[in-house]
Amino acid sequence: MSYLGPEFDPPQPRRSRRRPLTVALAVLVPGALLGWVAYEAVGGGGGAAAAPGARGGSAVSSPAPSSPSAPSASPADGGTRASGPAPADGPLKGKVVVVDPGHNPGNFQHPDEINRKVDIGTNWKECDTTGTSTNDGYTEARFSLDVAHRLRTLLEQQGATVKLTHDGDSPAWGPCVDERARIGNAAHADAAVSIHADGSAEGDRGFHVILPGSVHAGAADTRPIVDSSHDLGTRIAGTFLRDTGEPPSNYLGEGTGLVTRTDLGGLNLSTVPKVFIECGNMRDSKDAALLTSGAWRQKAAQGISEGIVSFLRAS
Repeated sequence: MSYLGPEFDPPQPRRSRRRPLTVALAVLVPGALLGWVAYEAVGGGGGAAAAPGARGGSAVSSPAPSSPSAPSASPADGGTRASGPAPADGPLKGKVVVVDPGHNPGNFQHPDEINRKVDIGTNWKECDTTGTSTNDGYTEARFSLDVAHRLRTLLEQQGATVKLTHDGDSPAWGPCVDERARIGNAAHADAAVSIHADGSAEGDRGFHVILPGSVHAGAADTRPIVDSSHDLGTRIAGTFLRDTGEPPSNYLGEGTGLVTRTDLGGLNLSTVPKVFIECGNMRDSKDAALLTSGAWRQKAAQGISEGIVSFLRAS
């Protein structure tokens, strides 16, 4: 997701690097707060983590993985499509998840279509953007679609029904941001996640999860989904941190890994629990090395999957 696109504000001022990089993972289970996960315990690398959240002080272990072992990651974009119909049985049987790969590889060839204005409730914005890319030309659209395929496979292995808003070549561009929200709404999704990568400056590192703020204007009314989306987002933030070792953003969210916004049509128009995740910054050389790695994208899909599974099992 590039901050130069019509869906996005300019980047906020850089935060001091001296501030600890922590993520507030409020993983809620019925009647209890399970714990907080923080970056310090990761030690700057991957693997399991345990630590305090940005708003808490005590360190506890992060929740155990709830998805099965990840399949072997392919070195490139191939080999990531779903394995077929969801199994008849599984812990997520009956649950519907909508996965929204940010942008579309075909958007570059359809400028007139994606520049068409659509109503997002609070105002009108362009249908979609091309997204960003690494300095070497690996596009956000390719990245998000690859992670979406991997995520679909993992969730289907758990018995979930998974719907993608697009699959690269179908449709050939878009869909528009309002249609992406409607796809999740029409599916009565139990959870929806939009997958992105950022396009900020070199030195800006880390992931952040975007939560819907409270909006009630025009066709947009997020009030019924704000709390559930926050729960979904904090769970994904914690498991993504643990599984990938990617730190929370050092330029947005003040080290929490969480950002609340009210200017995104894909969130404003959603009637089901939904979040965006910016998996890293494509314009930073260290993050780009991860985002272009098939093995790391498998970890990213695993982290997102485990957060969704945790949310659905608690709901």
